[in-house]
Amino acid sequence: MFEDEARFGRISDPRRCWAPPGVRPEVHTQLIREYEYAFAAVSPQDGILDTLVLPPVNTEAMSVFLAEVSRRQAEEFIVMVLDGAGWHKARRLLVPDNRRLLSLPPWSPQLNPVEHVWDEMREKWFANRVFNSIDAVEEQLLTALKTLEEDATRVASLTGFAWIKSVPLNAH
Repeated sequence: MFEDEARFGRISDPRRCWAPPGVRPEVHTQLIREYEYAFAAVSPQDGILDTLVLPPVNTEAMSVFLAEVSRRQAEEFIVMVLDGAGWHKARRLLVPDNRRLLSLPPWSPQLNPVEHVWDEMREKWFANRVFNSIDAVEEQLLTALKTLEEDATRVASLTGFAWIKSVPLNAH
């Protein structure tokens, strides 16, 4: 599995969109610094996606997320590939027995397929939207994550880089 975190908030994300010829669409924007954080772990081989929304990103939150993924994938021993964030390497980080953490090379987000999950969410659920409250952001975030968690085919398509899919998996 590959793991990453992303920030979603009330700062709007204006993007290009379709409009009939001759019509210039209006997109409202706002700059309010309130955020929620999404944690995600994906298995590109089969499209399994485990997610959690937490207010902070720190060692304690990462420990909570690892425990949740461990609970959901209790029968699996999983090598979890992640970036070099400080909370991924902290001594206080609680790593479940059925997990082994493996770091990506520094400054290489393009190697982490979870980035494509974030791109999909920002494009489909957050682009050109203004949220009236942080609760509305969280509601939209939960909707997006639930939709993707339930669509393994879509997640596998987004994250199934050829170099990842070519790695043989141990079946025991």
